[in-house]
Amino acid sequence: MPHRKGLSWLFTHAITRAPSDSVANGIRAVDTGNPSGAAFRAEHEAYVQALKAAGLTVDVLPALEDYPDSCFVEDPAFCLPEGAILLRPGADSRKGEAGEIRAALANRFAKVIEIPRNGHVDGGDVLMLDDEILIGLSARTDREGAMAFATLLGDWGYNARVAETPDGVLHFKTACSTLGEGVILATKPMIDSGFFGDRKVVAVPEGEDYAANVIRVNDVVLVPEGYPNTLRAIENAGFKAVVLPTHEARKVDGGLSCLSLRFALA
Repeated sequence: MPHRKGLSWLFTHAITRAPSDSVANGIRAVDTGNPSGAAFRAEHEAYVQALKAAGLTVDVLPALEDYPDSCFVEDPAFCLPEGAILLRPGADSRKGEAGEIRAALANRFAKVIEIPRNGHVDGGDVLMLDDEILIGLSARTDREGAMAFATLLGDWGYNARVAETPDGVLHFKTACSTLGEGVILATKPMIDSGFFGDRKVVAVPEGEDYAANVIRVNDVVLVPEGYPNTLRAIENAGFKAVVLPTHEARKVDGGLSCLSLRFALA
């Protein structure tokens, strides 16, 4: 795949979904208390406004009470300039989410397809760079799904590589993000893994691993609130940052990237 400058951070549109009250029943690895639907919606509104301020047209889909984790729209789909791909999240409670978001994707893309075969892929395990797409294996993304997805991406002209996510990392992007310009933000275990080769990597400071999940949107990097050392590292690397609250999302293992599907349309 040729280098496509800005593929991973130059966007025109985003799709999000408002958090439901049922998010209190959302999946989490560690119980730190239930998120409040009302408080989460307030944080989500700040997130939507930040995307708009960065220059995006944002579609905000209505809350789905039947799917507690459905505000994390990045997991059931993946968007590229050529079209949208419906994924297959690995958690049983999320199996219907791809079908629920199909219509919104069809409103923006002429091509909406599903990954083949029977494996599972969560969008939180997919890191898009400007010259490569990394698919991390995890409790939510299995090898069958990852390989099927990689083959599909290859058919579309993209280089895709399947990687072994380090132990203890929920999703591949829980521990790394692209900052754009060929620079990656990552935790020490991800850096030590060697996945990123000779790419420039900004290390997440000790004790702030949650802040590895940021999103570059056009000229700004959206960073979770409460991680001053990571914020400083990003700014020292030459990037403009905007800080956003993610306190409710974190209670159900969510981060900034999970809350939107970001893409560029001509």
